[in-house]
Amino acid sequence: MTIVFISDTHGQHRALDIPEGDIIIHCGDFCHYGSVNDFLDFNEWYSLLPFKHKILIAGNHDFICQEQPEDFKRILKENITYLNDSGIEIEGVKFWGSPVQPDLVGWAFGKPRGKEMQEHWDLIPSDTDVLITHTPPKGILDRSGSGRVLGCGNLFDSVKKIEPRINAFGHVHASYGKFKTGNTLFINASNMRSGAGLVNSPVTIDLQKL
Repeated sequence: MTIVFISDTHGQHRALDIPEGDIIIHCGDFCHYGSVNDFLDFNEWYSLLPFKHKILIAGNHDFICQEQPEDFKRILKENITYLNDSGIEIEGVKFWGSPVQPDLVGWAFGKPRGKEMQEHWDLIPSDTDVLITHTPPKGILDRSGSGRVLGCGNLFDSVKKIEPRINAFGHVHASYGKFKTGNTLFINASNMRSGAGLVNSPVTIDLQKL
């Protein structure tokens, strides 16, 4: 099973060179400042990609998902799986997705740190194989361009306990890349690099080779 991860395309998705794979996963921020037109164009583009399965979560820029959830679900193409504190099993592999991120209260899915974030992480099943979050866990691929640590400490603790095979995310554009510790491969799939545009390539993982 080959999985392609993308994130933080911010309305520039058509500029991406998408590799082949079985499943494509977008880790949030497909819109730029919540533009409905961004979503409509992304929806069409994503639905036509030649993947057997297409998974999507929202990010802090994707206001339509939070403010107009019924309209969003009605418009979303049928061959796209949207996860919001929910999961799907594909060929025996269990995926779980959540859009929340700490601190950015007032943005889509922004929550205060601590208890309100933990309520979402408590929903993650213990047998999750691929965890898709918009925020990174604290201390892992989460440093901003100025060096600030932006990830979620509660998520770090939950991932350490659950040990999914993959935790994929975006949100922090400056920390694109991969890092493995213990049994978990962490992927910051942000395609956008602030100030430089859409310069980071999609991340492709062969799950059987992990």
